[in-house]
Amino acid sequence: MATKRDYYEVLGVDRDASAADVKKAFRRLARELHPDVNPGDPEAAERFRETSEAYEALSNPETRARYDRFGHAGMAGTQFHPEQFMDFSNLSDLLGAFFGDDLFGTSRRPARGGDAAASVDLTLVEAAFGVTREVDVEIISACDRCDGSGAEPGTTPQTCPSCGGTGHVQHVSNTAFGQFVQTAACAACRGRGVRIDTPCTACRGRGRRRSQESVEVQIPAGIMSGQRLRLAGRGHAGEAGSARGDLYVNVSVAPDDRFEREGNDVVSVLDVPFTRAAIGTTVTIDTLDGRQELEVRPGTQPGEVLVLRGKGIPVLGGRGRGDHRVVMNVLVPRKLSDEQRALLDRFESTVDDATYAADDGFFHRLRTAFR
Repeated sequence: MATKRDYYEVLGVDRDASAADVKKAFRRLARELHPDVNPGDPEAAERFRETSEAYEALSNPETRARYDRFGHAGMAGTQFHPEQFMDFSNLSDLLGAFFGDDLFGTSRRPARGGDAAASVDLTLVEAAFGVTREVDVEIISACDRCDGSGAEPGTTPQTCPSCGGTGHVQHVSNTAFGQFVQTAACAACRGRGVRIDTPCTACRGRGRRRSQESVEVQIPAGIMSGQRLRLAGRGHAGEAGSARGDLYVNVSVAPDDRFEREGNDVVSVLDVPFTRAAIGTTVTIDTLDGRQELEVRPGTQPGEVLVLRGKGIPVLGGRGRGDHRVVMNVLVPRKLSDEQRALLDRFESTVDDATYAADDGFFHRLRTAFR
């Protein structure tokens, strides 16, 4: 079986090409390769089918993201329908390649609602384990007074006499491929198909108005500051009852004085007096899961790292957790009493080469802590 070509290579665009560039590239190739332009040419038909599949994958943000991450393996189970591109009546993008975007009714559909944005502030622990939050967002929603019809309660919208309620008007145009019907939005009703004789006093006949909504947002475990969540269909209401836009929630995670996040790991610093580091001790430290006892082994060195496996950040959308790395900050006294100095002098007189055994070195330990 022949190896599939990269979809970006098929369309001749870079991997960071915008949606508009992808569409433009497809239109250019469609004009060259469509079977109606190349009758009886099986090679052109196959290339057109390949181009159509590539466009179908890359024009959808979800399938494009999956392809970018996993390649053709990520498309397994995805049903492509390149045959739809063979029929002029089924694809506005292909029609636009020849005649523009308002052929065969591409402009008659009421506009989808716009996307809305909100933000949420989290602590590191909330970001680590996930949380449910209510966010307030100002959106354009269907008018509750007229139920989105635009007509004052007690009255009804009337069918537009100019378009007969279809929302569009048609014009016949002659092209090199024959006679086609070109469709445009009705100017009299602005594509709605109805006429509002008595506009709603709340929304002034628009059928939509601004409102404040409280939206429940499920924050997934492991999310990072700067990422955003998409809530499909929770954005602004569309025209004439069409689909709502999406709501994008930007996530901001506040710094935590106890921890520093490094990917899915967390790093903290433990201050240990030099005497305790030398003879060993047991301390209680903060972790994401709460307070936990930690054993400091005798002879612990400055910068040494103790690792708590599986006590870090959960993997976003996956399994397992990172680690919690505890960096030992051995405290050396700055001020000594005469008695303390005498005791240290006495200790110093008893040391030999074995007392200070060689180790990996401070910088090696520091690099290990922040690998």
